[in-house]
Amino acid sequence: MPADPFDGDDLSGRHFHRTKMAGAHFDGVDLSSARFFAVLEGAQFTDTNLAAARFNDVNLSGATFDNINMSGGSVNNANLSGVTITAANLSGMQIDGADLTGGDIRNANLEGMRIDGVLVSDLFAAYEGHKR
Repeated sequence: MPADPFDGDDLSGRHFHRTKMAGAHFDGVDLSSARFFAVLEGAQFTDTNLAAARFNDVNLSGATFDNINMSGGSVNNANLSGVTITAANLSGMQIDGADLTGGDIRNANLEGMRIDGVLVSDLFAAYEGHKR
């Protein structure tokens, strides 16, 4: 089991450029306004503030996000396959050019969230209309 080097740290506004952080554990960390251009495959984010954080050209496959605030954040050109997100504030978040295959989002605030420019609320409305 990997060590937990990010426990309660204030890393707000930091830039993680070309960093290999696969399997990293972020527990109670303030990563608001942080910028990621990194490998975060299998990373775990628990009780973490990611408000306005930016993830660009990242590998987040298999990552888990639990009880996080990612409001106003963005993910661009990313591998999010197999990601699990629970108990999250994703309001106003933007996701563009991401692979979401096998991803699971539950118990999340999705107000104003967009995927490839489309409001998630519109996607749900279209899905409900199609089911009828």
